[in-house]
Amino acid sequence: MPLPIEDYALIGDCHTAALVGSDGSIDWLCFPRFDSGACFAALLGEPEHGRWLIAPVAEVRNIRRKYRPGTLILETDFEADAGAVRIIDFMSLSEDRWDVLRIVEGLRGRVAMRMELIIRFDYGSIMPWVQRSGGTLLASAGPDRLELRSGVAVHGENMKTVAEFHVSKSERISFALNYRPSYKAAQPAIDPEQELMVTGNEWRKWSKRCTYEGRWRDAVLRSLITLKALTYAPTGGIVAAPTTSLPEQHGGVRNWDYRYCWLRDATFTLNALLLAGYHEEAVAWREWLLRAIAGSPEDLQILYSVTGERRLEEYEVDWLPGYGGAAPVRLGNAASKQFQLDVYGEVMNTLHLARTVGLDPEPDAWRVQVALLQFLESNWQQPDDGIWEMRGPQRHYTYSKVMAWVAFDRAVKDVEAFELDGPVERWRQVRDAIHAQVCSEGYDAQRNTFVQFYGAPHLDASLLLIPQVGFLPSDDPRVLGTIEAIKRDLVVDGLVLRYKTDADVDALPSGEGAFLPCSYWLAGSLALIGRREEAEALFERLLGLSNDVGLLAEEYDTRGRCMLGNFPQALTHTALINTAYLLSIPEEQAKRASETGERPAAVVQTS
Repeated sequence: MPLPIEDYALIGDCHTAALVGSDGSIDWLCFPRFDSGACFAALLGEPEHGRWLIAPVAEVRNIRRKYRPGTLILETDFEADAGAVRIIDFMSLSEDRWDVLRIVEGLRGRVAMRMELIIRFDYGSIMPWVQRSGGTLLASAGPDRLELRSGVAVHGENMKTVAEFHVSKSERISFALNYRPSYKAAQPAIDPEQELMVTGNEWRKWSKRCTYEGRWRDAVLRSLITLKALTYAPTGGIVAAPTTSLPEQHGGVRNWDYRYCWLRDATFTLNALLLAGYHEEAVAWREWLLRAIAGSPEDLQILYSVTGERRLEEYEVDWLPGYGGAAPVRLGNAASKQFQLDVYGEVMNTLHLARTVGLDPEPDAWRVQVALLQFLESNWQQPDDGIWEMRGPQRHYTYSKVMAWVAFDRAVKDVEAFELDGPVERWRQVRDAIHAQVCSEGYDAQRNTFVQFYGAPHLDASLLLIPQVGFLPSDDPRVLGTIEAIKRDLVVDGLVLRYKTDADVDALPSGEGAFLPCSYWLAGSLALIGRREEAEALFERLLGLSNDVGLLAEEYDTRGRCMLGNFPQALTHTALINTAYLLSIPEEQAKRASETGERPAAVVQTS
């Protein structure tokens, strides 16, 4: 059986990332970037599908983990009868090389250790050719090569590379695993101890730029570091998660590849970065966004690769049994071909926010936006696949229409505030028409709630964002009714479901966990309607669901008390950051942000 999802921690180099288990095993790693083939895929199968284990031989009595403050350097302490040992795991922050570094440090006594390296390229399907060159172990297959340099002797055993060694108090033994294309020359050996110091200094320098000094600072900073780790440094793109196919239900089929960049996350992410003072990262994210969406507006996708590639064909791999048997394992994401109206609003909202807070203007941004609005003006009345990327029939999803309204609303605001050119009177008319239609067709007056799609009896947690995007003020009776309806119908054990999967709306078998971003959205909505004590209680509850190193997945199983879905999840961490800010600023300031249709970052930066 695999470890519970929450028993993993993240290390990364802003090109790719690895998941390190509390048992000392790296069970997931893709080289050289997030969406490359995995060389360690035990997370979705068995150890034979690739992993790198370093752990005590004897039974471990206690395990403690932590990140070094302000860094992504992981320390795992193992206590056994013979003594205690610490494993320090990290990846170097380099622009031109990829290294995973592991340092074993003796803390007490003398502990027998075992190292087991199983390299299987292409998601566990390809066994490499292994050879030695001096003191270096080389594992090659096709375009990929890994090189292991270790402080102890290693040998082959049953198609694995293993080592047995002892570590005593104050002794340190290093391991360095370097990736390079097999057709390129070898890189110089790296000094793990020197790189540990350099990497720690770089992370601490980055963390010190955080301007947030409010409540829950530790959780906010850890979430910001996680977002930074999910950033692809060469382009500024931020992946939704570093994993694929971690299930949304135990043994289920809701298993998706999240190693891509979603336009929908753009506003949430930009808001979080700006609130913490990370303008350089916000600019890089905006520039990635503009490059990715360049071209014909009708070709706009909801997600792209970290470099902006569009072809993300989805397929299944049958040699991996899936996490805990949750099959199929999917690579690529067919949602890239879906039509989703809300992303037009997210793009417009993101670029509006960038202008409002004073980011250096991008000359081509407005031209791109005008083209998007021309397309949206002719297509906002079309049905779409919705924010949750439904695999069933297209419908007139209420949240999609709300975000179409946001697109025109932000365009009008940009013309008014920044003297940009555009047919503002026509945009106002379209904005008003969308608003009227949503309030007529997407609202159930009998139940006093907005519904998932026009004429539906179902609810949808995305509707919690109606006051946060300024569609209606937070004290509007329809907003209050929607919040109460969602609390009544979609809250399970205090946490929020996206929608009722047993309502047969998404053409998939029913069942998934509570959606953590939506739970944060509920906390934010409660704060906006003046129920701050209740909002803070929910926020504290959600913080308590973080694992021992402060990471959160996409969903949570309230019965099994465990995480579900891809991990760690960028959208969850952005929701944590944004909600923390919403709860930290004065209530009137938060309400003003809602009433003016602005994200908190805009209000904080300009007040």
